[in-house]
Amino acid sequence: MTMAKPSLTLFSTLTLLFFLFSSHVAAKQPRFYRSVSPTSLGLRKEKLSHLHFYFHDIVSGPKPTAIRVAEAQMTKNFPTFFGAVVMIDDPLTVGPEPSSKLVGKAQGIYASASQNDLGLLMVMNLEFCEGKYNGSTLSLFGRNAVFNTVREMPIVGGSGLFRFAHGYAQAKTHWINMTSGDAVVEYNVYVFHY
Repeated sequence: MTMAKPSLTLFSTLTLLFFLFSSHVAAKQPRFYRSVSPTSLGLRKEKLSHLHFYFHDIVSGPKPTAIRVAEAQMTKNFPTFFGAVVMIDDPLTVGPEPSSKLVGKAQGIYASASQNDLGLLMVMNLEFCEGKYNGSTLSLFGRNAVFNTVREMPIVGGSGLFRFAHGYAQAKTHWINMTSGDAVVEYNVYVFHY
């Protein structure tokens, strides 16, 4: 009986040391997350903004703003150009005329992602260079069913004054040249931001 007491004490001591050591080690480990107060980042009540501009997608001529950078070997067999990937640096203007005031650029890619209809995967940043939003961007990621009268695509984020932005963009073809592929698209963007 006298043997049981020392081993129980030894076990208790080892258990206590283990918990002290593990809590000490855990306390020294850096964390990759923490809760943050929105006000500590300058975030207050969300505002809703409406932006209206025209997107000029020029694929022809000596200075195209949209260039096909990749396609599958089978792309030419699809009437929808399934598999084609286009890199863009398209001007955004106040009016539909190419000479209208520049307010930004749409930079990114669109790709033909449908075998059956002309459905584009749009991945682009709307970079603004005019007025209050100069230097700010909105990120758009979604499906553009080109032949629908109005297409709706999500705004998934932004930077600058559009940090933490969310909303949607409505696109409506203003003009298209079916021979060259050049197009002007009217955009109405509704975005919540701080």
